[in-house]
Amino acid sequence: MSVVEQYARVHIVTDADIPAEEQDAVPVILRYDPDSDPRSVRVRLPGREAHEWTFSRSLLEQGLRAPAGNEEIRVWPCGRVQAVVEFHSAQGVSVVQFETKALMRFLRRTYLAAEAPVPH
Repeated sequence: MSVVEQYARVHIVTDADIPAEEQDAVPVILRYDPDSDPRSVRVRLPGREAHEWTFSRSLLEQGLRAPAGNEEIRVWPCGRVQAVVEFHSAQGVSVVQFETKALMRFLRRTYLAAEAPVPH
C-alpha cells in the first residue's frame, strides 16, 4: 500500500510565542501510512519546534461533522468551509484552522490507499 502525503495551508492560533510570519497561512503536512498504522493519520505542524501529531483517522472524520476529540486532540466543524483541530501538549495549545475540502480530500485519498491492492 502506498503512503498518502498532502500539504495544506492553515492558520495557526496558539498560546505560545510564534514569529509573525507563522501567524499567516502556513503549510502543514497531512500523512497516512497504511503499512505503519492503518487507523491513524499524522499532522506535522511547522515552526522552530515542529511537531508531528498522530491520531485516529476516525476522529478526524467524525470531527468534520460534529465536535469530537480526546485529551490531546479535538476536531470540530467551523461554519461550512472550515474545520478546527486543537492540539494540546505540555508546551501549550495550538488551534489550527483547515479548509474542510482539504481534509475531506485527504481522508478520501487515505481510504483509496487502504483499499489499493498489494502488488505481487
